[in-house]
Amino acid sequence: MSVVRDVITAVLLSAGALFCLLGALGLLRFPDTISRLHAAAKAQTLGVLLILVGAAVQMSPRHAPVLVLVALFQLFTVPITSQIIARTAYRTHGVDRDRLLRDELADRLARDGTPVDGQAYAERDDDAER
Repeated sequence: MSVVRDVITAVLLSAGALFCLLGALGLLRFPDTISRLHAAAKAQTLGVLLILVGAAVQMSPRHAPVLVLVALFQLFTVPITSQIIARTAYRTHGVDRDRLLRDELADRLARDGTPVDGQAYAERDDDAER
């Protein structure tokens, strides 16, 4: 039974490490912010979850709540953080909008009256100082 647990743990930890490595390579190789965020959020989260499951196989059941909390923390914080970073990059011209297939955020910002270009931000700041 111990050999089976060791094999399962080795497979899960190796797969988790591979996904973490692929996420890191995606951060280095992908050309723009949106692609990099996708690599970081998806691959890294899956890698961490696989590592946590691999660790859970070897640990006693009394440590399971801690691992579940770490997994839930990852699942809740990574998408929110990625969304915030992507919107910030979009508004500060860190995203190549020509590469987007569909730009839903521009339509929403235009509908809400929020300018996207830097010139409009400067004009709004000048109005606020007056």
